[in-house]
Amino acid sequence: QVQLVESGGGLVQTGGSLRLSCAASGRSFSNYVMGWFRQAPGKEREFVAQVSWAGGSTYNTDSVKGRFTISRDNAKNTVYLQMNSLKPEDTALYYCAARRVAVTKYEYWGQGTQVTVSS
Repeated sequence: QVQLVESGGGLVQTGGSLRLSCAASGRSFSNYVMGWFRQAPGKEREFVAQVSWAGGSTYNTDSVKGRFTISRDNAKNTVYLQMNSLKPEDTALYYCAARRVAVTKYEYWGQGTQVTVSS
């Protein structure tokens, strides 16, 4: 079992930055692929970024490439999402998720942290 708690959301102006954190508890954090998802009001949840178990491989969805960076610190059981050049369309509830390396579907989810970008 993995428990995930997100933090770092808030209200920011267009062009601003935020760093989200996701603290994981449970064993073998380093064995999990970690991801960030978001869900805007009235829309389906969408994938944002993921990082491999060792942190050497990352993948971002096209809409955030060049602006968002995912990273992890396995010693601290924490994954981060650095968000720069924020736009109003980035406004959403952001979720942290985890899956075992051998599994394709994310298995564990946090409660989410709200990010609101004002124009």
